[in-house]
Amino acid sequence: MNAQAQALLAARPDLVAAARWVAQGARVLDLGCGDGALLRYLWEEKQAPGYGVEIDARHVIECLKNDVNVLQMDLESGLSAFADGAFDCVLLSETIQAIHQTEQLMREMLRVGREAIVSFPNFGYWRARLQVACGRMPVSAELPYQWYDTPNVHLCTVADFEDLCRRLGIRVLERLVLHGGKSVTRLPNILGSIAVFRLGRGVAPPRTP
Repeated sequence: MNAQAQALLAARPDLVAAARWVAQGARVLDLGCGDGALLRYLWEEKQAPGYGVEIDARHVIECLKNDVNVLQMDLESGLSAFADGAFDCVLLSETIQAIHQTEQLMREMLRVGREAIVSFPNFGYWRARLQVACGRMPVSAELPYQWYDTPNVHLCTVADFEDLCRRLGIRVLERLVLHGGKSVTRLPNILGSIAVFRLGRGVAPPRTP
């Protein structure tokens, strides 16, 4: 593993979970792929060929330096560039909260991919609840922006996301809620700061405490 990918995985436990769920040799699409370090890791460690989608020109250049296939696209415009079932797995890591057309993108991910992996900061985490109760918008390691400069437009809790999956007919195959890089199994919607979901087509109604 190169140093860049190693540093990324060390800083982002949600990506460690996502990488674990990607099968050996899977065809991967990473939406909002940043510098492409995760895709490079998946190729080196799992021989999983992939494409990245990124809107930031600086990140596109970094992807090219990382020898990662990348398309400069705006996710708000959908995934019409990709055929049905073109990928085994579609990744969306800590990006969904910055998407306006959330429902459309969720449907598109499971049109072009057999499975999807989505991670996001949990707005139901107790410290976020406390800050709101004290009359302030939450600021944390997971939500580092001030209210006036945040790119986030659709923050949600673990329970909110599961409700959306049920409404869209999306099946939750696996769920991992984390804090400090460790799994949270007791009261995850309160004690977990990051959520990671592996999704597929069909309906399975999980419930969150």
